[in-house]
Amino acid sequence: MSERMITVVGAGLAGSEAALAAARLGVRVRLYEMRPVRMTPAHRSGNFAELVCSNSLGGEGELQSKGLLQAELRSVGGAVVGAADASRLPAGNALAVERDEFSARVTQAVREHPLIEVLGEEVTAVPEGIAVIASGPLTSDALAADLARLTGSERLSFYDAAAPVIAFESINMDSAWRAGRYDQSADYINCPFTKDEYLAFFEALEQARAHTPHDWEKLEFFEGCMPIEEIARRGVDTPRFGPMSPKGLDNPRTGRWPYAVAQLRQEDREGRMWSLVGFQTGLKWGDQKAVVQLIPGLENAEIVRYGVMHRNTYLNAPTVLESTLQLRADEQKFVAGVLAGTEGYLESAATGWLAGTNAARLALGLPPLTPPAESMLGGLTRYLASANPKGFQPMNVNWALVPELPAEVNPKTGKPRKLGKREKRPVMFRRGLNAFMAWAQAEAGLSVTVPALLAQSTAEPEAASA
Repeated sequence: MSERMITVVGAGLAGSEAALAAARLGVRVRLYEMRPVRMTPAHRSGNFAELVCSNSLGGEGELQSKGLLQAELRSVGGAVVGAADASRLPAGNALAVERDEFSARVTQAVREHPLIEVLGEEVTAVPEGIAVIASGPLTSDALAADLARLTGSERLSFYDAAAPVIAFESINMDSAWRAGRYDQSADYINCPFTKDEYLAFFEALEQARAHTPHDWEKLEFFEGCMPIEEIARRGVDTPRFGPMSPKGLDNPRTGRWPYAVAQLRQEDREGRMWSLVGFQTGLKWGDQKAVVQLIPGLENAEIVRYGVMHRNTYLNAPTVLESTLQLRADEQKFVAGVLAGTEGYLESAATGWLAGTNAARLALGLPPLTPPAESMLGGLTRYLASANPKGFQPMNVNWALVPELPAEVNPKTGKPRKLGKREKRPVMFRRGLNAFMAWAQAEAGLSVTVPALLAQSTAEPEAASA
C-alpha cells in the first residue's frame, strides 16, 4: 500500500470524485467531511455527493456540451457519472437521477475504498501538504477566510436556489399532461396556462415576499440558477420565454401550444415526487404554496419539499488558479467544484476528477496536466485560468469553451460555408472526446474505456426540457 498521501476537504460531488480519482492511482487519501457533525442550510443528510438543487446532471447527446463532458468522464471511469448512470430516471434527453440512490452509491464507493480514510470533522484552515479543497458553495467562514488569506483574494458570493417538489397524487392530471418537447419522450408533466391564468400567476409572484437579506449580504444571483421571482422582475414575458416557455409542447386538448407552461420532472424512482423545472425560489414558504397553487393542475398541490435559497462561495478563479486547478500561491493546493468557479453538478465532478488526478500525480512525483483544449474539461479549466477577472461569475460548460471547427469552403463559390448546430456539434463532440481519450492514455497514463456515443438529441439545446 502506497505511503504517498493527499488530503481532500469536502465530500460533495467534487470532493468525492477527487478522492476516488486519486485512490485509483494508488495514492492514499484523507477525506474530511463536516456533515453530519455540522450541517449546512441546504443539506438534509450526511451522505456524500448530496444533490441540493435539481436532480439533473444536464442534457445528453452529441449536440449537448454537457453530453461531451459526460462522455469524457465515462471514458476514464468517473465515479459521479457512473453513479448517475446507475441511478437514472426518465427525463427526455437529460441525465436525471433518483437523488437518494445516487448519493448512496457515491457514498458507498468512497467509504469502501481501502485507500480512502474518511474523517467526520470540520476543517477550519487550509491543510498542510498536497491537498484538494472541494468544500463547496457552502464553505465554512473559517476555511474561506484562511483560503482568502492564502490567495490574497477576497471571496465572492452569489445566491443559489432549489425548486419546490410536489407529491404526484396531488397533481390534477385532468388539466396537466405528460409529454416532452418536440420528439422527446413523455417524461415531463406539463401544466398549461391561458393568458389570463398566466397574468394572475405573474401578479401573485410579483407580490410574494422574496428572500430578505441581512445587512451584510449582497444578493448576486448566478444566471444559470436564477430564482423564478428574480426572473419575473425582469418583465412580464420573461418567465414564459424562459423556464415557462411552451415551445414544442402541443396541448393534446387543444392541439396548440399553451400561452405558457410549467413543467415538472420526476424526482424519485417510484414517481411519487416531482420538482418544478426552473422554479428555484427563495420565497417564504407560505407564499411559495400560494404561488404554486395558482399553476393550473397544481391547485391542490402538496409541497413535500419547499424551495430554499443559500449562499454560494467561490474564488475569483482567473486571479488565483492555473488550468491544472493548482493555486498560484501554493502549487501543492488544488481547488475543485463551485469553489473553483464552476457551476453545475457535472462541472463540479469533472473538476474534482482533474484536481484529484493531478494531486495524486504530484504526490507520485509527476507533473500536473491540463486536458486538451478541444475537450470540454480542458476548455473549462483553461477558461477558469484565463477569464476576465472583472465581474467573474461561475461558469457552466458550453460550446464556446472549445475551439470552433475550421471553416469549410464551398467548392462552387470559394466562400466559407456556414455550418448549422446539427452539422458541426457532433463533429466537435467526436473531436473533443477523441482528443480527451488520447490525452488520458498517452499523457496521463490512464486506462480508457471508449464510451458508446450518446444518442443525438432531437431537440434544440435551447428548447430541451432540462
